[in-house]
Amino acid sequence: MDTVTLDSLDLRLLHALQLDGRAAFSRIAEVLNVHDRTVARRYERLRAAGAARVAAVTDRRRTGHAEWLIRLRVLPGGAAAIAQALARRPDTAWVTVASSGTEIVCVFRTADQGPVPLEALARHPQILTVDAHWLLRHLMDSRWLARTSALTAEEISALRSPGPGDAAPIRLTDLDRRLLPALATDGRAAYPALAKQTGWSESAIRRRLEELRRCGLLRFDVETDPALFGFSVQCMLWLTIAPSQLATIARILAADPEAAFVGATTGTHNLLAIAICRDADALYTYVTDRVGSLNGVERVETTPVTSYIKRAAPTL
Repeated sequence: MDTVTLDSLDLRLLHALQLDGRAAFSRIAEVLNVHDRTVARRYERLRAAGAARVAAVTDRRRTGHAEWLIRLRVLPGGAAAIAQALARRPDTAWVTVASSGTEIVCVFRTADQGPVPLEALARHPQILTVDAHWLLRHLMDSRWLARTSALTAEEISALRSPGPGDAAPIRLTDLDRRLLPALATDGRAAYPALAKQTGWSESAIRRRLEELRRCGLLRFDVETDPALFGFSVQCMLWLTIAPSQLATIARILAADPEAAFVGATTGTHNLLAIAICRDADALYTYVTDRVGSLNGVERVETTPVTSYIKRAAPTL
């Protein structure tokens, strides 16, 4: 990523895109009270620098996919190549190098609750251990607060996309299987480009995209680096919680400004939280004074994030 400094307009634009990743620049410009060409140029600058990217994300509950957290302990020096190979796989998301290059954590998505293809990983000479945890449920509906706090309540109301209506399962079509990967790569791809990539008409794509969003199968996320917002430390918190307190603690943590993700998992650690803090002192305070004080927290293991190789969008 090229060096980028965000100003107030950049922050407002990123917040607007998080509310509706496919909102027309003219609509965003009207709400932000700037020229639409200014908004378009700002986004293109951020995208070209690798500072922001809109990606389509599917809801696994609607597609029938399972998500597995795979935790690899690796020999020093081997993490980068392994992480890059994992990032190129179409069935992975959120590939991160952790603990200064001695760990890799990633998410595998498998169809019909199927097993994760772990045999090749187990045989890799630079991988020491492989742990798999089923990600049972996402327990945080909101986004990290630092990147969604630039707009007023009125601006948020004007830009927020309609929430999902029909909660019934939906069957993926041939169009979906062509359209979803294209939108995962570029969530703001124009309809003519999507028509060229999928071989379907623009009108069919427009209708189907509206259906997928309306039923809640598809949403759009903005991939950005927290360092751009002044937060230099990211850490995975592997929590062991008393089962009777799991839901309560998850709700408490999900409301914290440090929280970027909270999810229930199988295994010794039954809750995973990702905390984003300004520095190491802030992380220490959060873990000891906040997380450690909650009734029901039995154990906390911290894994600092070194770098992200893949978030939701495919690698290019």
